[in-house]
Amino acid sequence: MQLSTTLQYAREPRATAAQAVAMERAGLDAAWVAEAYGFDAPTLMGFLAARTERLLIGSGIINVYSRTPALLAQTAAGIDALSEGRALLGLGVSGPQVVEGWHGLPYDKPLARTRESVAVVRAVLRREVLAYEGRTVAVPLPPERGTGLGKPLKMLTRPVRTDIPVFLAALGNRNVRLTAEIAQGWLTFLYLPERAKDVWGGALAEGRAERAADLGGLQVVAGGILALGEDRAALRDLARPQLALYIGGMGARGKNFYHRLVSHYGYEKEAETIQDLYLAGRKREAEAAVPDDLIDRVNLLGPEGYVRERVAAYRESGVTMLNVEPAPGSDAVALVEKVRGWL
Repeated sequence: MQLSTTLQYAREPRATAAQAVAMERAGLDAAWVAEAYGFDAPTLMGFLAARTERLLIGSGIINVYSRTPALLAQTAAGIDALSEGRALLGLGVSGPQVVEGWHGLPYDKPLARTRESVAVVRAVLRREVLAYEGRTVAVPLPPERGTGLGKPLKMLTRPVRTDIPVFLAALGNRNVRLTAEIAQGWLTFLYLPERAKDVWGGALAEGRAERAADLGGLQVVAGGILALGEDRAALRDLARPQLALYIGGMGARGKNFYHRLVSHYGYEKEAETIQDLYLAGRKREAEAAVPDDLIDRVNLLGPEGYVRERVAAYRESGVTMLNVEPAPGSDAVALVEKVRGWL
């Protein structure tokens, strides 16, 4: 099992990069660079490519609405060239609050847009003459929608790799099914190992049944906040703000993917309470309402022996890359080194 972390976009980027370099030396295999509506991901990814030697550098995630598929391919190829073949292209659909509220684009046909974006990215990386007509992507632009001067082109430069791995962020069954069908890897969040098969098993099986053999096995990236210690209550408090935010406030009522997922896990009443409190502006109460059991099961918090058991549970459920988020204030490098020793 490989070991990765998600770099926090809210931090000063040079400090973030310096920490990634130190974690690489401690045994980290991959770093995922987040992008929401702060700094863009590719800038830091390019900086990391120059500062690191073996670290895999992934976007975690870039949404498929705000950049054209051709630009996604150009970006992935550029970072792959700078890193000498260490790029991972993490894509997702984000959500309507970001896509419409920040980028000013309609949040429509997410499954079709994902499938077609991936198809175009791969065609560009293979340096094919680009001509694609889909439901959400049309290149060249049809004459009736533009000047009529567009013509099929192929990438000018030669990518280091013609098949940069694509990882898709997915939670819902249809997205997970698509991921298992077309992607090299699956980026998860709030992943509960013991319930993964119950929630996603059918979707994964359906997708794998349509999967091309040359994609290999589906890589699964999952994990959570990491901290070691005996004070379980204090450690849980480190995770409460994040869980309350995602379950309660990351999306409008009825459009919150994380709320829906936690409900599927069996915490439906608790999820409703958290959302009601969060949307009413009572964030501290929402945090207090997050069940201890849920915190323990979707994170890596507690005494060393317990956390090692949780790592084993992730492995047993099919996770191939353990994604850890060292808790604020912890010695991230030391934690990475310790977990690396367990793997």
